[in-house]
Amino acid sequence: MAKNMQPIAKRCKALGISPAAMGYNKKTTERNPGGQMRKKKSEYALQLQEKQKVKFVYGVMEKQFRMYYEKATRMSGKTGEDLLSLLERRLDNVVYRLGLAMTRREARQLVSHAHFTVNGTKVDIPSYLVKVGDVIEVKDSSRSSVKFKRLLGEDAPVVLVPQWLEREKNALKGTVTRLPVREDIDLPIEEHLIVELYSK
Repeated sequence: MAKNMQPIAKRCKALGISPAAMGYNKKTTERNPGGQMRKKKSEYALQLQEKQKVKFVYGVMEKQFRMYYEKATRMSGKTGEDLLSLLERRLDNVVYRLGLAMTRREARQLVSHAHFTVNGTKVDIPSYLVKVGDVIEVKDSSRSSVKFKRLLGEDAPVVLVPQWLEREKNALKGTVTRLPVREDIDLPIEEHLIVELYSK
């Protein structure tokens, strides 16, 4: 399985996104503080950067990203919004959004190690696309681990769960109540640039 091993803070700075969007609150980089980069970017450079930004945030490699785009073009809505909706529905992203992992990278690893079930069935594929009504839960044998125990009780971190998901209080369990729409995605993404890039 291909993995993106780039340094988080350095890549965030290059793409112009906050490390907080990746789930990292304390990461910064002191590299190139003055920013001796070209101020004016070509249209193609802006489109490419937008695609790289989305790929980096969701931890998706080029071939898989292209597959999502082609699937989005066959859907009935706007291609850019459908693309983001597909990426949001990935199981690793849903685990992160429910607050069952601190970052998408951690969520991807936890899913790969088969710590979660979907509708009672063990799923270890991070790219698994959830559907409306799916119940995502930490499997019984994993609940005793320190990683998941700290998500319950009074000291549990507070997580803002998006409206298309619902997490049961004091439980390691969440439900997909509807499919995500553009308004649910709080990342600074201009998806029309990605569509323009692929439409050439």
